[in-house]
Amino acid sequence: MTAAHPPVVVVMGVAGTGKSTVGPLVAGALGVPYAEGDDFHPAANIAKMSAGTPLDDADRAPWLDAVGQWAAARAGRGGVVSCSALKRAYRDRLRAVAPQLFFLHLAGDRDLIAHRMAARTGHFMTARMLDSQFAALEPLEDDETGLRVDVTAGPEAVAAQAVAALRAL
Repeated sequence: MTAAHPPVVVVMGVAGTGKSTVGPLVAGALGVPYAEGDDFHPAANIAKMSAGTPLDDADRAPWLDAVGQWAAARAGRGGVVSCSALKRAYRDRLRAVAPQLFFLHLAGDRDLIAHRMAARTGHFMTARMLDSQFAALEPLEDDETGLRVDVTAGPEAVAAQAVAALRAL
């Protein structure tokens, strides 16, 4: 990564891993804008998740397209966006419009994540949908540009590890 060409980072992972907390920390350290991936969801998706119903691939398509368009618009200028990007096909869809993405995969033990989700308030994603998220998760593959970071240490440590990796690119 150079100052002239900062990356566009997708902070990915299951619900409750801290994407919306770590993302702004990484963006701030890199001096680039942050976009909350949840803000790209159509109202129908939020209603469905609020009712405890997991999204299917058709539901996710317009959301992924909107996230991808934001990322593509930031190419060469950098940015950080949160997006679960659980499946390889979702990441491929994002890369189709923004090929140079760097995926920061926030990962953690299911019990830790469930505990975190139970403690948060005011979010449409409920803890009862966590199993569907873990079932859908396809970790980054060797040919995908990115980094897996365990979230046990907390948001500041996770962000610091991510920023160090990005600066080493």
